[in-house]
Amino acid sequence: MVTLDVIRKDMASQLKTDQELQNVEVQADTLDEALADAAVQLECHVNNLEYEVLERGFEGFLGLAKKPWRIRAYQNADAVAKIAKDMAAGILSEEELAEQEQSNDRNGAFYIHRFGSDVMLKVTLPVGEGVPVRAEDIISQARRPDNKSLDENRIKQLAETGTNDEYEIIGEYEHNPAGDAIFVVEIAKDEMTATVTISPPIQGGADVSRDMIIKALKSQGVNSDFAEEKIALAVDAPIYNEPMVVAEAPAAIDGKDAYMVYEKETDRSKLRAKITDSGQVDFKELNNIQNVFEGEPLAHKVPAEKGRNGHTLFGVFLEAKDGKDIPLPLGKNVTVDKDGLTILAATNGQFLFANDKVSVEPVMEVEGVNIKTGNITFNGKVVCKGNVEDGFNIKASGDIEISGAVGRCHIESDGNIIVSQGIMGRDEGEIICGKTLWAKFIQNTKVSVGENVIVNDSIMNSDVTAMKKIVLQGKRAQITGGHLFATEIIAAKNIGSTGGGTETVLEVGYDPKAKQRLLELQDNQSSNVKELDELELNISALESMKKARRTLPKDKEENLANSIKRRDEILNENDDINDEIAKIQARLRELKVVGKVMVSGTVYAGVKVYVRDEKDEVIADTKSVTFFYEDGFVRRGKYEEPDLTGIQGPDGYSSN
Repeated sequence: MVTLDVIRKDMASQLKTDQELQNVEVQADTLDEALADAAVQLECHVNNLEYEVLERGFEGFLGLAKKPWRIRAYQNADAVAKIAKDMAAGILSEEELAEQEQSNDRNGAFYIHRFGSDVMLKVTLPVGEGVPVRAEDIISQARRPDNKSLDENRIKQLAETGTNDEYEIIGEYEHNPAGDAIFVVEIAKDEMTATVTISPPIQGGADVSRDMIIKALKSQGVNSDFAEEKIALAVDAPIYNEPMVVAEAPAAIDGKDAYMVYEKETDRSKLRAKITDSGQVDFKELNNIQNVFEGEPLAHKVPAEKGRNGHTLFGVFLEAKDGKDIPLPLGKNVTVDKDGLTILAATNGQFLFANDKVSVEPVMEVEGVNIKTGNITFNGKVVCKGNVEDGFNIKASGDIEISGAVGRCHIESDGNIIVSQGIMGRDEGEIICGKTLWAKFIQNTKVSVGENVIVNDSIMNSDVTAMKKIVLQGKRAQITGGHLFATEIIAAKNIGSTGGGTETVLEVGYDPKAKQRLLELQDNQSSNVKELDELELNISALESMKKARRTLPKDKEENLANSIKRRDEILNENDDINDEIAKIQARLRELKVVGKVMVSGTVYAGVKVYVRDEKDEVIADTKSVTFFYEDGFVRRGKYEEPDLTGIQGPDGYSSN
């Protein structure tokens, strides 16, 4: 019996549910897009939405008069009530609800429809941590006054096992064919899509089934290209009185044209100077050189795609165009990889992109090295037609040719270095050369070369190390001040200065790098011996104190432990140093090159000459002499012309 209290209770429950309903107004180009947007905003599935059309959209004609859809969407009452009930039961927390749409988890779902005279059920199982459907919810929704039967046990079973994307019979109802849903299948003018528009059934009427839609499509000549997922959506959750796509023919898709992908920047204007830690632009590091190595990939062609032919729903063939191919933009000093698509550098150098072609330039030419060019770091040969100004540097893997002078700079090359004018390092300049250095003169500069140093005028107050020869061969050919090392010979016209005011030291007959390493090791050894003596005194004092008192304060105990640990480290370190010193000394003794200092003019008093570690200090000016090693002493003999076999001046070099 329905009493006033029951009605009031039902109305209060309905009011509470209505208050929990949220709605949003959404505008989009299509109805499907609008519903999807609303689902995101309301944080629910599209299937749980109800909506009203505020303004119907229009696709327009040729892009003109296009009008968007505008709808008001909200969750249906059953969904809101279920979520509230689940939250109350602790099934879903608010955080879980918020994250549900963003995770890979998916809740289970069910659909109840009436096909023919049968009540049918489709159940999808949850994915991951999704929530399964509940049999009581299915039963509640399936109960209707026109039911003849309802198998609730079968419903409970299917709620647990799912229906494998099929509809299963769960009962019968009193079917009224006059109330069946009405649907219309329409083919688009371009014959590429078919849509179904369904009017909802009335009480006792049947829903539209998949077989009915397929049959209607076939009756209009569409025998393939059925959009099964969209047909399932139209059957499971139809949007009444709105067209829904149920068949889609594959359109012809033209292939994409081939294009190039470049590994380096092709627009030089986009190369930027280095920014310092303070945020300032370092104008010495302009970064306008893109170095590449031989075999390095420079660009890659993405091949043209073949077009994919299509057809209409009625089988009319639609031909697609293939993408256009392009030739590889091959310039100078590049090659093509085995794949036929990748451009590789054929030599070391800089990447260039000019006239739509990729090239590698192995030689870099500049008018001078200054604020306009910044520092140069180049993987090839550098030709500087002017001066290298103070504070600017050149580093190259190939030769460096400088037509002007070099100031307070750092010049480094794996090959030869040619300086047509002089090098004035001002006590800060440094030259590092992998092979041979040619220069007119060298002043106040540190020089280290892998082969020879050839100078036409003078070397003044410089530290010069050569793994082979140091030769001065011009009219002046003067060595004044500084420290010169050479493995084979040092040859000059005059060495030292009148009065001997500036110390001049020459050393020959050994490997300069090995000798330098030997000196470093001996310095380390001396320092270790001094530290070891101090440690032994400290350890002895602390151990005596501990023996007398039987214990030490904590800080002194730590001091003793650290001192013993450091002593052991030094002893091990000294063993390694002694081994390395022994090897270097053995190598120096076995060195076949005797070493000579050859002076065609005058060696002034005060010059110190070392040949294989033996010293000869010149007391009085000596003319036309050769210093050499014999029987453990430095001997003096007649001047000998240096053997310059194999040393040829570089092409185009002139010191005049």
